[in-house]
Amino acid sequence: MTRDIAILLFDGFQLLDAAGPISVFECALRYRPGAYRLTPLTVGGGAARSSSGIALDSRPLSAMPSPDTVLVAGGEGAPSALGCGETLAYLRRCASASRRVVSVCTGAFLLAEAGLLDGRRATTHWAHSGEFSRRYPAVALDTDRIYIRQGNIWTAAGVSAGIDVALALVAEDMGEEIARRCAQRLVVYYRRPGGQSQFSSLLEMQRPDGRFAALLDQVRRSLDGAWDVESLAGFCCLSPRHFSRLFQSEVGMPPAKAVEQLRVEAARAALESGERSIQKVARLCGFGDAERMRRSFLRVLGRQPSSLLRSPADE
Repeated sequence: MTRDIAILLFDGFQLLDAAGPISVFECALRYRPGAYRLTPLTVGGGAARSSSGIALDSRPLSAMPSPDTVLVAGGEGAPSALGCGETLAYLRRCASASRRVVSVCTGAFLLAEAGLLDGRRATTHWAHSGEFSRRYPAVALDTDRIYIRQGNIWTAAGVSAGIDVALALVAEDMGEEIARRCAQRLVVYYRRPGGQSQFSSLLEMQRPDGRFAALLDQVRRSLDGAWDVESLAGFCCLSPRHFSRLFQSEVGMPPAKAVEQLRVEAARAALESGERSIQKVARLCGFGDAERMRRSFLRVLGRQPSSLLRSPADE
């Protein structure tokens, strides 16, 4: 069976929002030829110019009235597309007739404008969260998620997160093994869970040219190490006192707090990826035991580790 996947575009769309998922579906076709038919769509058909200036050829909406899946790209042209009644009507029809409706980045604005997200949880790119919440107060926006599935409606955070949600769609259609092979072929992480944060503590802490970049990388690679101040300072060939002063000045937090945040981030991702053993995660991430990890979670996230154990339907 061939599934029609419509990629809904507009002038000013973000190229990676479309090209990332398209590449995932194309890769899946290597393992199951004929499984998908990919069709870029615009209101009138023809060339859709991305914000980078690169254009993709498209067919009109009427060419595919009820695809299996419609994926709506985001981009700087989204605000103009919000006023297109034909586009909004098409999305409403697809919400009823299609198996899945998916948005990437500010494509969520189009779903919300069409009324498809009212009363639902959804996500979009963090940079647009304030505007989204003001425009669509009936949507339960959660910008601390890579993607969210609510029934047949999927929303993704944007840009590279479009790859993550496309891998999840392939996993649903063809199984985890083929999705894993696609991720390997595309040389991407397999696969960030929907609940993983859009933010990374490591990225927030370090500057690429900062003196502690190598140290933070090393800590994250070996979270179960004994990373007390003496060990951290020794890695940098500094005295503990001098190291602590420099670290606080550059990173903006004490060394112990930085290590704790990195451990919590890694533990959170593991639990949201499906790991069921809190004790195992606590050990691998350097907490030592589940109670220490619980206290750290409460300090950093304000929630218990057990609250992150989600079912697949919640992602």
